[in-house]
This record gives sequence, structure tokens and C-alpha cells, in this order.
Amino acid sequence: MMTTEPASLESLHVLYQSDDYIVVDKHWDIRIDSKMWFCHQLDFSTSGALCVALNKAAAGRAYRCFKDRTVTKAYLALIRGWVEEQTQTLGFSIGKNSSEGKTHMMCIEGTEGCEKPKPCQTELTVLEYGLYDGDPVTKVLLQPLTGRTHQLRVHCSAIGHPIVGDFTYSSGADDAPYRMMLHAHLLHIPLEPQPLLVSAGDPFLPTVDPKWLPQRSIRTLTATVEALLEHRVEEDRKIKEEERERAKREEERRKRSKEQSTEEEKEEQRRQCQEWLSEWAGD
Repeated sequence: MMTTEPASLESLHVLYQSDDYIVVDKHWDIRIDSKMWFCHQLDFSTSGALCVALNKAAAGRAYRCFKDRTVTKAYLALIRGWVEEQTQTLGFSIGKNSSEGKTHMMCIEGTEGCEKPKPCQTELTVLEYGLYDGDPVTKVLLQPLTGRTHQLRVHCSAIGHPIVGDFTYSSGADDAPYRMMLHAHLLHIPLEPQPLLVSAGDPFLPTVDPKWLPQRSIRTLTATVEALLEHRVEEDRKIKEEERERAKREEERRKRSKEQSTEEEKEEQRRQCQEWLSEWAGD
């Protein structure tokens, strides 16, 4: 269970381990700076499921899943204010901030200093409304459909509900919480033959941090994650079905093309044969 205490080796929790991968529950107080084969990245102050490949071949297989966007990730967050729209898609394009003093930050398209914004999407689902240290906050599940730097932090800030404890995207104002309240809860990588599915629990509970006081539950985390995974399974099924249909059409096209070529060859042979017969008859 994640705690409010700083990180230590003793607190490192392994969630999953095989010959090819290890997934740890990264502490919010650990900075990742290594030459290991990390399959993805988590910001310094983000906790949760972090997957490391144990060999180059495994790293390549995981990389292809991330590149093809078949990986499912879901994050828990406490965000400032009470979010009225309980399910929404955040589609702000994100680029590098070139403004003086903000070059370590990202920004949304249309804001000053935003360079080369790229499209990205985040699904936001409200789980609970409550208070954090007396201030209104909303507990949400965030599913990034793309993987831009600081995507979740920038998207939440863009709708006026920055993540609790996000010092950077609150312009240094949100410095009272002991950490940024963003946690990588779920990681699903559709590896063959055995997919990797790991849950890193929920650190945003009153038993862990008494400053968080839930007041009204909208939906449970378990049911929300189950629905997300079911949707992903259905999407994957549709994608595979479309791939099979494309392969079938391509095979039929090649077959027709081959048949046409064969018929043309036969026609050419008949024509040549006719010419020979005509020449022979003439002799």
C-alpha cells in the first residue's frame, strides 16, 4: 500500500514478475533515471504501475504494443474543484512551451508560446466528490488514449481542474500537499501469448491520507475499470475482425489478379498457336 512517507528500498512493491518483465508500484518520491528497458515513463511525482523489460526482445514486443496504441492505461487522480460533466473526452492538442521560464512545461494549442502541438485525447470519468484539506476536489479515472508528455496534467489544468499537488501546472501555487495526486492504477499490455494485466491499487483513500474526505460516490473504481477493459476487448475484437476482412479482400484480389494473368497467358498461348497453325497451313 502506498503511504505518505518518503520512498525507501523496503517500500518497493513488485506487482508482477516473469522471465521477460517486472512491474513495480513506483513510489511518488522516486525519480526514474536509468539505462534499463523501461516500457513507458512516469513523471517523478506520479506513482503506480511501471513496467520494465528484462531483455531486449521483450522490450521490442512491448514497444510495438505502445507504438500501435493497443496498451490500456488508467490513472487515478484527485483534481481541484467539482467536475460537473461526469464523463468527457479531453481533446486539446499539446505542444512544447517556449515561453521564458516555462520551457520545462507543455501547453495546449492556441496558448502563448505553444510550439508544434500534436493531437491527443484523454477520457475522464468522475468517481467521487469530496474535500481535500477542506477544499472541494473530485476523484477521477483518467485514460490517456495517446501518450504525450505531461498529457494528463495539462488536460486537467486546461479544463480548470488541475491535479492536486501539481506544483508545475499551478504556477507554483499548489505546494501544500505532500505529493501530486496522480497514480498509474491500471496497465494492460496485449502481449502474445500471455497479456500483461496489472493493477497498482488505490492510494487515495482516507485510511492512507486523512486529508482526503469523500462525500459523494458516483461510481465504483472496480466497476469503472471492468467497463473500460470490456470496452477495450470489444475494440480489439473489432480491430482483429477488420484486419481479417482486409486480409480476406487482399487474398481475393491476389487470386483474381492471378486468375486474370493466367487467362491472359492462355489467350496469348492460343494466339501464338493460331499463328503457328496459319503459318503451317500456308506452307
